[in-house]
Amino acid sequence: MTTILVVDDDPDFVEITRMILTAENYTIETAANGDEALRMLRKSPPNLLLLDVMMAGPLDGVNLAHVMEEDEDLRSIPILMISSITASPMAPMFPTDEYLPVDGWISKPVQPEQLLKRVRRLVGQAS
Repeated sequence: MTTILVVDDDPDFVEITRMILTAENYTIETAANGDEALRMLRKSPPNLLLLDVMMAGPLDGVNLAHVMEEDEDLRSIPILMISSITASPMAPMFPTDEYLPVDGWISKPVQPEQLLKRVRRLVGQAS
């Protein structure tokens, strides 16, 4: 069983993503912000993390990725960052020159086929 933690404060995005991924037999857990996600990650690490950049703060997702990188128990969990930050007024705040410890990136709006292809690759399944 492959478990994916979807971390996003947009309930519509979370529900659409849940529908796409559960149709492919993935088990989905959700969190609305970085703090909630971190508690869930430490309690029961998923096989993959889908992580929004902007939640409680403009860089909430970036901060969580850095915390995970520093945590020996969490650093091996693949992260697929999903965001619309590049098309938002917050774009200048995004650290373009900073190393981001993520395994992939998708811009919103996400196409279901693109999401599934990336998810399969990151959880080690053939696409």
